[in-house]
Amino acid sequence: MLSRTSAFFRNLTRYRSTRLTSEGTRFLFFTLAVGVAAINTGNNLFYLLLAMMLSIILMSGIFAEQCLRRLEFHRHIPDLIFANEHTTATLVVTNRKSRLPSFSLHLFDVIGEQEFDRGLTIRQLLPHTSQMLSYSLVATRRGRLDLSAVRVVTPFPFGLFIKKAYYPLGGSVIVCPEIKPLASELVQEVVAMGHEYNLHRRGYGSDLYNLRQYQTGDDSRNIHWGITAKTSKLIVRETEAEEQRRITLVVSTVAPASHDALFEEAVSTTASLAWHLSVRGYQIRLDTGATLSSFGQGEAHLASLLETLALCERRPPDMVGNPAHDPLPAQWDEKEGATIAVLPWNDRGRFVLAGSPDLVIDETVLGKRPDAV
Repeated sequence: MLSRTSAFFRNLTRYRSTRLTSEGTRFLFFTLAVGVAAINTGNNLFYLLLAMMLSIILMSGIFAEQCLRRLEFHRHIPDLIFANEHTTATLVVTNRKSRLPSFSLHLFDVIGEQEFDRGLTIRQLLPHTSQMLSYSLVATRRGRLDLSAVRVVTPFPFGLFIKKAYYPLGGSVIVCPEIKPLASELVQEVVAMGHEYNLHRRGYGSDLYNLRQYQTGDDSRNIHWGITAKTSKLIVRETEAEEQRRITLVVSTVAPASHDALFEEAVSTTASLAWHLSVRGYQIRLDTGATLSSFGQGEAHLASLLETLALCERRPPDMVGNPAHDPLPAQWDEKEGATIAVLPWNDRGRFVLAGSPDLVIDETVLGKRPDAV
């Protein structure tokens, strides 16, 4: 019963609430004292003073409510943010009132049930005007960050009361794992492994890969005029990509609760590998057991891999083998290039991989990055 009652009053005061300041408390006691003196003495001056003080209290509530009414908010956050990295977010505040301005607004970011003070203050917001405020947002954990609302607070006009208003402003953003520097020895080993698995495929380059007949949509600059003159047919040349190195990143999501920190380190290491390999032009495939991406490169493919890593969850060993909790492992249609396996829990008997990984990063390596680059 007590919990239901507290929940009722919490929901009742969620959208509008008023709190006395220390000055307001003293003012109310002084008003009460003046009222008692007016009743006991019957002095008209005391009644006049009491009426003035009561009118000040009434005006405080009316003016504060007018400041908080008809405000509109829009939040803008980058599509890709990383854990423990400062990100600039913007909040646009618009006063939709036709005549009255708003004064002394202090804004709080509401995430879940917690309010975060970003230091956002607006002294004056005229009618039908907007103001854009920027602030630094730091997410401490990867995953989905749900932004619930904006809390607006004003002490206007006399500072006797703090009046609050709650404006729902739903939205969520994916927080990618933290990108950390990698050990120089690990980077050199991965780069050498990539050159070993260099593939010869059609792409942008200088070496000749193939000759074929011209098709609609082909670039006319690729026409081989010498062969075209001999065969009397339009022949185009296909060049061989200078670098088509492929690497599959495999991260195991099976680990006990005692290895939760190591699991987060494994996810961060995998994300860092994907980032560094993408910068070097590798084609990357990610296997988390539950999901398997295709090979790809570029910013869009990297963002997709980082989003998958941001949302992956640790699975306790007792869930492995249980069809209700253990997703089927991803199947590889082909094994091309090198394979890097990241194991937060050194239980290779449960870690099934098509073939043998070329490089294994286990719990003895995670977290140790001397001479990082």
